[in-house]
Amino acid sequence: MTWSILARDPGTGLFGIAIASKFFAVGAPCPWARGGAGIIWTQALVNPVLGHDGLAFLEGGMAAGAALDALIAADDGRDHRQLHVMDWQGRAAAPTGAAGISGCGHETAEGLSVAGNMLAGLDLVARLLAAMRAGEAAGGDKRGRQAAAILIQGPEPYARLSLRVDDHADPLAERDAGKPLGRRADPPDRGGP
Repeated sequence: MTWSILARDPGTGLFGIAIASKFFAVGAPCPWARGGAGIIWTQALVNPVLGHDGLAFLEGGMAAGAALDALIAADDGRDHRQLHVMDWQGRAAAPTGAAGISGCGHETAEGLSVAGNMLAGLDLVARLLAAMRAGEAAGGDKRGRQAAAILIQGPEPYARLSLRVDDHADPLAERDAGKPLGRRADPPDRGGP
């Protein structure tokens, strides 16, 4: 599994790259950055030439999308590769090749690009909890902590899961202290005790 994120902090103008992979020394061939130009990441059949050439395009004034188009047009491995490009203004562009490794995809937004391949699935509740923990680790609500909730809705007229911690000094830890969440496909029992 490899997943990566490129981001630009709009407050400071700083750029960052983070990666997790089962690829030895992944930080050596994949990330490319140059002040005043931008950042590039190549993964899933890494091609370091894309980083080198892409930075030259960005330094020459190309926007991320135009640089990406030029790079993939000249890349014989484009159908199997993932590539992030972010210019100095924070514009992001990324493709995931049509013949990419299983479990692959990407998302981009202004100042952000995320891509992954060979991703192992987590159930929705676990992903939501992981996202909440990441938000807490990044600072969370500046007023402090008190309550948290997760709601999972399927096609039924009732929620599949409605989990709340209404008043606790550390609501995510309180949730984690409970039993593992089970899956419930049937409506809850409406009978009495």
